[in-house]
Amino acid sequence: MRGRRGDRMTINIQEHMAINVCPGPIRPIRQISDYFPRRGPGPEGGGGGCREAPAHLAPLALAPPAALLGATTPEDRAEVDSYDSDDTTALGTLEFDLLYDQASCTLHCSILRAKGLKPMDFNGLADPYVKLHLLPGACKANKLKTKTQRNTLNPVWNEDLTYSGITDDDITHKVLRISVCDEDKLSHNEFIGEIRVPLRRLKPSQKKHFNICLERQVPLASPSSMSAALRGISCYLKELEQAEHGPGLLEERGRILLSLSYSSRRRGLLVGIMRCAHLAAMDVNGYSDPYVKTYLRPDVDKKSKHKTRVKKKTLNPEFNEEFFYEMELSILATKTLEVTVWDYDIGKSNDFIGGVSLGPGARGEARKHWSDCLQQLDTALERWHTLTSELPPAAGAPPST
Repeated sequence: MRGRRGDRMTINIQEHMAINVCPGPIRPIRQISDYFPRRGPGPEGGGGGCREAPAHLAPLALAPPAALLGATTPEDRAEVDSYDSDDTTALGTLEFDLLYDQASCTLHCSILRAKGLKPMDFNGLADPYVKLHLLPGACKANKLKTKTQRNTLNPVWNEDLTYSGITDDDITHKVLRISVCDEDKLSHNEFIGEIRVPLRRLKPSQKKHFNICLERQVPLASPSSMSAALRGISCYLKELEQAEHGPGLLEERGRILLSLSYSSRRRGLLVGIMRCAHLAAMDVNGYSDPYVKTYLRPDVDKKSKHKTRVKKKTLNPEFNEEFFYEMELSILATKTLEVTVWDYDIGKSNDFIGGVSLGPGARGEARKHWSDCLQQLDTALERWHTLTSELPPAAGAPPST
């Protein structure tokens, strides 16, 4: 029925709530009660009867997990794709290459270009740069960053960023997070979008090309500003993440390249401290002044301590120093080599960065490296090891020098 000009159309509240206010044809909104059976007196008068959901609606309990995350059916997907734009494509796309070099234990990330980035500044442009993180792990320890391109929504970087000390275990379990941000000199930098690539998608020595739309990741607020419900959800998510990665998950603080060799002629163990990569920053300037200490435990006489020189203001120090432990092979098999990395500070206690233990009680690559050294005599074996936040009990607090 059509009203005359000047007359106001009256719509009751029931009709108003049944209209989906969105672009496109007007469609009725499905009531949430349709997804849940109502308990009450049934048509036959039974007290425990349930009203069945309509035939065209499946109960929520029977929906697959993907439906709870916003997945769409093929019919709905065709309708969503017919929209002019959505939040994902509005953020832009990023083009990059990844190459895992198994021989050198390196991951090469070539950041090529981005297109159609979301404007972040008042002039309708942005000052974009790209950050890389390996997850899980310490964000500051393994962060890599490109240069900033000024006043553009289609930046071209063509920069190569390299992670050292990447093992086959990292390729299996880690995820590369690639974030695009807008640099702002007058305030904090703004997040544009990100991409997360599981490294298990890579094959050794085969470059893989990516051209992917950026996605928005909304971080949870700080615990002080959360409501009780949000704090509960945050704690649940943290517990779920720890359960997925194991109960003994430790924070990663960087990598160290060690060389082990047992000399049958000199009858002793030769330990080489080669280099470290992506160490955690312990100083306010964003760097550390790292040095390495080694112990051979148990150390009754307390004479097994060796220490490298301090490397100033770096997170990727190169030491290339060797230490020798004179000991019979049978006795060495019962020992544990403890390697710790410290940040040197003047006038106060040095900060612990990370450590690793190699011996019969170690796990994974650390134990394999130790056993291979005892079996392959007079052979220098170089392996990368992950530094964790666990401080060896016998190491204690270091002196101020």
